[in-house]
Amino acid sequence: MKSITASQLSKVFPNGKRALNAINLSIDEGEIFGFLGPNGSGKTTAVKLLNGMLQLTEGSCSVFGIDPASAPEKVHALAGVVTEHAQMYNNLTGFQNLLFFGEVFGINIDETKRRALEILERLSLLDAKDQKLLEYSTGMRQRLSLARAMLHQPKVLFLDEPTSGLDPESAQSVNNLIKSLAHDKGTTVFLCTHQLRYAEEICTKYGLINEGNMLATGSFDELHALVSSKLMVTINADKYEVDSQEEIPALVKQIVDSGGKVYNVVARKYSLEEIYFALNF
Repeated sequence: MKSITASQLSKVFPNGKRALNAINLSIDEGEIFGFLGPNGSGKTTAVKLLNGMLQLTEGSCSVFGIDPASAPEKVHALAGVVTEHAQMYNNLTGFQNLLFFGEVFGINIDETKRRALEILERLSLLDAKDQKLLEYSTGMRQRLSLARAMLHQPKVLFLDEPTSGLDPESAQSVNNLIKSLAHDKGTTVFLCTHQLRYAEEICTKYGLINEGNMLATGSFDELHALVSSKLMVTINADKYEVDSQEEIPALVKQIVDSGGKVYNVVARKYSLEEIYFALNF
């Protein structure tokens, strides 16, 4: 079953601004989907439509077969959402915040405590569980937001810049958790970011968007094929293009035979960042 679908999904605000223009999505269960584009490209609007927080203008969308416009409460029951500015209660401790939201989700108190402690440990927050949220750093708040979103074991996680403000060690913990949720639990992760290099490391499928228009969707290899079938070969800081790795030995021989020296040869595909800009211009 598809976890998330969208067909010709569009949103025009009352001021006439078209935030999304007929985008199409088809995301499998357990996918880590990178929704990639600059700030203002329409990523947040799409997440709000998929969670029933905004009414669409045209088209349709669903989350595990549920229409978020007509049944947002059903989507909320199986989705977790983490934004850069998630609201929680400053005068409660991290642990107390999770207990409160566990009650909101209707989870038994003993089960809430068990899940909360397990998630806090995985996110390296166990030592800070009894500190008030007021004392948390930005990075700690971000990790607690992720813990809150995971508490009811959602089938899909919507993440907005999940590693923003995190130190490298904390970011790695979050990334490992995201991969584990997708690979081991089958959780679908809908990850919004403008950091293309980061997305290339963690995502299994991508949607490239700019100014409300979907540029392309697919795996890395599928996106790469839209731009070029060639490999880029860097030799002594000079770049060449070849159709396959089999051509590299002849290219190196040609350089050597003409009196050149070869100290290093690197063959690679275009990066996700290069693909994005190639498709955007």
